[in-house]
Amino acid sequence: MIDTRHETFLALCSIGNYTKTAQALHITQPAVSQHIKYLEEAYAGKLFIRKGKTLKLTAKGSLLYRSVMTVHADSVRLQAMLEKCEKEPDTVQFGATLSIGSYMMPPILSNLMKNQNTATFSMLVENTQTLLAKLETGEIGFACIEGFFDKTKYEWRLFSEEQFIAVCQADSALSKTSCTIEALMKERLIVRESGSGTREILEQFLWQKNLRLDSFSKKCEISDMQAIKELVKRGSGITFLYKATVERELRDGSLCMIDIKDFSIIRAFYFVCLKNSLHKSDYLSWFDRFLVARKQSIPN
Repeated sequence: MIDTRHETFLALCSIGNYTKTAQALHITQPAVSQHIKYLEEAYAGKLFIRKGKTLKLTAKGSLLYRSVMTVHADSVRLQAMLEKCEKEPDTVQFGATLSIGSYMMPPILSNLMKNQNTATFSMLVENTQTLLAKLETGEIGFACIEGFFDKTKYEWRLFSEEQFIAVCQADSALSKTSCTIEALMKERLIVRESGSGTREILEQFLWQKNLRLDSFSKKCEISDMQAIKELVKRGSGITFLYKATVERELRDGSLCMIDIKDFSIIRAFYFVCLKNSLHKSDYLSWFDRFLVARKQSIPN
């Protein structure tokens, strides 16, 4: 567990204001200042610099934040494990993004449940940024994510590589010809919420073409993947997603892949946990088991 001074430091990093930090921790502002001063003397250097009305971490402060945050997250996870060890000897709490959690994980978990029936799984399905935040607070031990993240801050492994495509209603004129990405700007785009991996990949591709989401004539944001697919089936717009999430619809003909010129995107799915976590070896053992279960669940 981290001590009170480090708890104050984490709170100040999150809140960015001495007065509001004191209010949140129910202590006085001088106490907050004393805690930070103590840490700066202990670590022989400034942890914060002030830019206008905002506080910014120094290089030493950033390093301390990553270290203390990892220890804090490990403590939260350890406490949860200790509280449950009598009732649930092998509880696995992890996160997955929508594409992975809804379409890739069910056969993996089904396989594991058959072969390791003593394990209890708790999977949180959220977008990439939310899952990374919950890793840092210790609410989950590891996550299977998509999209972009700072690889220097986390322990990560490549989970799989998936094709990223555009789809439309089966009888749409778009299904019968090839087109440029610019030609699609007249269509209504149905896209996931900000922070989702699929949205970030599309935004990155559009940026390279000097385009953006607002370049589409109409845009609709929906967080539920199934709802997006249903809207596209009904001709309400087009969407971009992983091919693995629409394999069934492509086979039964309810959706059709749009042939876009100079559009070839393969993106990685990652397994991530906190770097230097005391539980890292345990988390990575689950990565190995997930890989084996995935191979066993794929039809020959």
